[in-house]
Amino acid sequence: MVFPEASEEVVLKLKEGDIIPVPSGAVSWWYNDGDSELVIVFLGETSKAYVPGEFTYFLLTGTQGILGGFSTEFNSRAYNISNEEAEKLAKSQTGVLLIKLPEGQKMPHPCKNSTDKLVYNIDAALPDIHVQNAGLLTALTAKKFPFLGEVGLSATLVKLDANAMSSPVYAADSSVQVIYVAKGSGRIQVVGINGERALDTKVKAGHLYVVPRFFVASTIADGEGMEYFSLITATQ
Repeated sequence: MVFPEASEEVVLKLKEGDIIPVPSGAVSWWYNDGDSELVIVFLGETSKAYVPGEFTYFLLTGTQGILGGFSTEFNSRAYNISNEEAEKLAKSQTGVLLIKLPEGQKMPHPCKNSTDKLVYNIDAALPDIHVQNAGLLTALTAKKFPFLGEVGLSATLVKLDANAMSSPVYAADSSVQVIYVAKGSGRIQVVGINGERALDTKVKAGHLYVVPRFFVASTIADGEGMEYFSLITATQ
């Protein structure tokens, strides 16, 4: 990532269970340097996006890149490079969002000290609540992970054992929850402030659902258990 007003990029090494906030205005690329599938779930506040409800991508280069919209002359003068270099900078990358790099492509090495400050592994953290034969809950706020405060969000990881249930949960500060099911399956119910059941359905790994502000949600895991990650639009 290259943070706003920073002159150098920061390269971070990620593993399963890592949480990394991406502040508004940061430029980032994501690269799988292993032999297995890498799944990254992007969750965030989009009410102020160009199209509310969708992430607004500001691609710098490529077929939809911002630089490609400027003429070669403008880019060469802005970056003090030749016309040939400006043309390559703006248009040599033909892919959009997902790109297959050529064999032998060298990538920058991770910065160990930066990774410790900017990445938090919620899987390795001690749970805030652990009930034997029921499951555990780990809450993550800016108090534990100061960098999370940069994006104004907090997070919760819930792991339910087989047939266990999470108590009804709601946020009294009118925040919204976005919940992603990472493993297993179960049943979810969401109830509104007037006592009307808004959602009653089965969920499984890969499903994502939203709990609106002031609504209450509860979950019962199936026989295989269930693990889900909740992003909350509040810092605590």
